[in-house]
Amino acid sequence: QVQLVESGGGLVQPGGSLRLSCAASGSIFNIYAMGWYRQAPGKERELVALSISGGSTNYADSVKGRFTISRDNAKNTLYLQMNSLRPEDTAVYYCNAGGLHWGKGTLVTVSS
Repeated sequence: QVQLVESGGGLVQPGGSLRLSCAASGSIFNIYAMGWYRQAPGKERELVALSISGGSTNYADSVKGRFTISRDNAKNTLYLQMNSLRPEDTAVYYCNAGGLHWGKGTLVTVSS
């Protein structure tokens, strides 16, 4: 059982940056896919970015060029670097491992 704990959320002004972290209790080396999802108030949870074992990544169109997903297998940690943040990026961000395991989320609020 992999347990995931997100951190790094907070309040940031439009145009600002945040880096989210997702610490896993076990090894993530062999987990094929790990990803970040988000859920804004009144909306469905959506995929933000996906990291595939071997190095490939996928991004939602709305974040391409602004967000970067990465994983540090030695530290069992997944990251999401978020730049040029917009008010519409406001949401609870969740970490997912292997399509099965979820963290409890971290709130990101983009507002002036």
